[in-house]
Amino acid sequence: MDLTVVAYVIYLLVSVGLTIWVARTLSRNGRIFLGDVLHGNEKLADAVNHLLVVGFYLVNLGFVALYLNQDGEVTDPRGVFEAVSTKLGVVLLVLGALHLANVFVLNKIRRRGVMEREQVPPVAPQGWVPPTAGA
Repeated sequence: MDLTVVAYVIYLLVSVGLTIWVARTLSRNGRIFLGDVLHGNEKLADAVNHLLVVGFYLVNLGFVALYLNQDGEVTDPRGVFEAVSTKLGVVLLVLGALHLANVFVLNKIRRRGVMEREQVPPVAPQGWVPPTAGA
């Protein structure tokens, strides 16, 4: 059996499995974070969470598929481990970078919302004026 094919199969099985596990973990734990970012709007948080998971799958599985190509032929078991570990390492680094970028952007949105909610008027109210009859 060609060891390059074995390396491909191992790489695909592990990377797709990791992608599914990470997506489920991010979806489950990210829902709470999104609820806070979106000021408690649970329906919107669920919708955004689902869209982020779909985007995560598309980007990551697309990258896994594009990165499948092996530069050289794998000729021994050591080469299988080296090829698979190199490819998985790159996939995991890209996954981590995408995750950190998402968290960074969402945290900036969250902080902006917190700052807007906590702002005080520049001048304290000085009294109440009744509305006029013509207005």
